[in-house]
Amino acid sequence: MRLQKYIANCGVASRRKSETLIQQGLVTVNDKVVTEMGFKLDVVEDHVKVRGKLIKPTEEMIYILLNKPTGFVTTVSDQFDRKTVTDLVGVSERIFPVGRLDYHTSGFLLLTNDGNLTFKLTHPKFKVSKVYIAKVKGKPSSSKLSLFEKGLEIEDYVTAPAKISIIKILPHEVIVKITLREGKNRQVRKMCDAIGHPVVELNRESMGDLQLGDLEIGKWRHLTQKEITYLKEL
Repeated sequence: MRLQKYIANCGVASRRKSETLIQQGLVTVNDKVVTEMGFKLDVVEDHVKVRGKLIKPTEEMIYILLNKPTGFVTTVSDQFDRKTVTDLVGVSERIFPVGRLDYHTSGFLLLTNDGNLTFKLTHPKFKVSKVYIAKVKGKPSSSKLSLFEKGLEIEDYVTAPAKISIIKILPHEVIVKITLREGKNRQVRKMCDAIGHPVVELNRESMGDLQLGDLEIGKWRHLTQKEITYLKEL
């Protein structure tokens, strides 16, 4: 088994983060530092340590859906001592957010100790759809909305085609529905800024076919076996 996959299976970090740990020289196999990304190990004979601590595969995988409120950071800890999403979830197992929702964004957020599923749901090549409902300033013209489907140049990249439609018109703002198949940092906000209609409020509604449903803000639940199977088959 590849080393980064083994680390993810142990619930230490996502596969991407596991690769970073390897690159930083924080992983040893049989007490020897390994920085080779394609390193394969014998899961029975070899012993692996991360930051000097022996790790073993997680026996029970945890899959949780949280309706994230605003005012929480999507990390397991915060250097500024702000509240984190893991403060909202009452489980003893060490779990990690699948992707990120920024401090001022609410809604659909998965947390798990399954690093391989996290990799699958966040890597752009799998193109898992994510639906957002945003309140934006002003009323974007149809020509501006069409830029979402063509791709917008933001900083040093061009966004993948996205869907956007107006679902409600207010006196000074509109409510739009946005569907993305990638997840760059603060992407929805940056795309709306790029067309001149900044986000006022932002909520993620779903990922793939999984939706928040009637899950109240700040509440969480375990995924059903059917939902877990669906995610793994994406």
